[in-house]
Amino acid sequence: MTSWKSQAIGRGQTLLFAAPGVAVFYLLGLPLPFLFGPMAACLIAALAGAKLRGMGEVSVAARTILGVAVGASITPDLIHQLPLMAASVALIPFYIALIALIGVPFFTRVCGFDRVTAYYAAMPGGLQDMVIFGEAAGGNVRTLSLVHATRVLIIVTLAPILLTQIYGVALNNPIGAPAATIPLQEIALMVVAALVGWKGGERLGLFGASILGPMIVAAVFSLTDLIHMRPPKEAILASQYFIGMGIGVYYVGVTLRELRQVVASGVAFVLLLAVLAALFTELVTLTGLAPPVEGFLAFAPGGQAEMTVLAIVAGADLGFVITHHLTRIILVITGAPLAARLFGVTKPKP
Repeated sequence: MTSWKSQAIGRGQTLLFAAPGVAVFYLLGLPLPFLFGPMAACLIAALAGAKLRGMGEVSVAARTILGVAVGASITPDLIHQLPLMAASVALIPFYIALIALIGVPFFTRVCGFDRVTAYYAAMPGGLQDMVIFGEAAGGNVRTLSLVHATRVLIIVTLAPILLTQIYGVALNNPIGAPAATIPLQEIALMVVAALVGWKGGERLGLFGASILGPMIVAAVFSLTDLIHMRPPKEAILASQYFIGMGIGVYYVGVTLRELRQVVASGVAFVLLLAVLAALFTELVTLTGLAPPVEGFLAFAPGGQAEMTVLAIVAGADLGFVITHHLTRIILVITGAPLAARLFGVTKPKP
């Protein structure tokens, strides 16, 4: 079978499983059906052996919507509030350092990973970025993919439960206005921000270009009073749908051995991360540096796109949450090569 045919069949199967997942979660009244429905359905199908395929550039394009949503939230008022975030943002480097000090020994001594794979598995950066950096350094790509996918999967699954049960958040904040109520010129500018930011960011070599590029362009439009709203509700729901599918698809082809060794290691590490995140959340909350919900979301070590969705539906201060996640991602990515050398992580000899 030709490659394009196999890809088309795999993607067709992914859509076939994802859509009913949305319907089931919606009918049962479960939270975030457009995110968790496709994620759960594709995860189950992948573990059952279905040959699913990711949606490629369509999934990447879906992330640009969240980048625009974040950029549209960057207003002059938020800029004026940045100095008030300085103290909590300053904790991020210590947070990352503790994760590295705990995670690298955990993955090498307890899980038996080689040092390169252990280092990039421990780092709480973007999934794709850590896999790419780890591969370049000689790490195990499959292991890194499964560990980081497991981190994102568990954080995204547990965070809504904690938000509702501990913080009393309803997760029913409007995610955006219907498209029909948004001026056409603003929608057009959002499309420009998404496409120019994404493709322009890629040409410039910007990491996380699909989110950061649109965010930067949309922020310029917001600060210059050209746009005043987030992307339409329908667009944000679509982005949730493709992000949910993408998380589930990462488990295609997983073996029982990988479940016992790699995925189980990822689950155990997430528990360690949860303890650290809880400690830093309590620190910023008790010292008055952040309200409880914002503190929790800012230090939850999930993916940037997924935490953006949760911040929106929780009605949290999106600027505060994303400022902390951007700081974490930037520090991890830019500091990865230097930190790897400090930890003695070198590419193994062929």
